[in-house]
Amino acid sequence: MNEYLSFRKMITPLVIQVIFWLGVSACVVLGLVSIVSGASARYGGGSEVLTGILVLILGPVFVRIWCEVLIVVFRILDTLTEIRDRLGKS
Repeated sequence: MNEYLSFRKMITPLVIQVIFWLGVSACVVLGLVSIVSGASARYGGGSEVLTGILVLILGPVFVRIWCEVLIVVFRILDTLTEIRDRLGKS
């Protein structure tokens, strides 16, 4: 508990994982809604169906890339902290 209160242990990587799953869920829901509304349109629904398919396929990929970039920043911080601690002990 002391590590959290002194900000030595980061909770943001856990939050980023939750954001990833929320983002994937949003992409799936928005993609399906777009496909259904495009398929039920009387005229010009083809582009909406195509957009829905692209959101279903590419949306989770972009959310994953964005979350990985954020996590890399925290991994760099952890690695630099380990290096500092090892150099301080020598």
